[in-house]
Amino acid sequence: MIKPLKERVVVKYSNEEIEKTAGGIYVPDVAKEKPQKGTVEAIGSEVKELKVGDVVLFEKYSGSKIKLDDVEYLIIKEEDILGIIQ
Repeated sequence: MIKPLKERVVVKYSNEEIEKTAGGIYVPDVAKEKPQKGTVEAIGSEVKELKVGDVVLFEKYSGSKIKLDDVEYLIIKEEDILGIIQ
């Protein structure tokens, strides 16, 4: 696992289900323009409002994507997190 520095957070992408339109067309998540969801896996020393295990929303194109052991993670600044799902 990666230990993020300062105000950065490591987020594991959640697996969203593929939606189907009324016409029967499947729309994959990559085609949607909506915030992404993931689980906080690790936090840096300066992160104040998040903890490991929080489910968070973030913009689709924010942060830096990495892949470890076939799992996709995002390293993102705490200020780029839109909110915590409770």
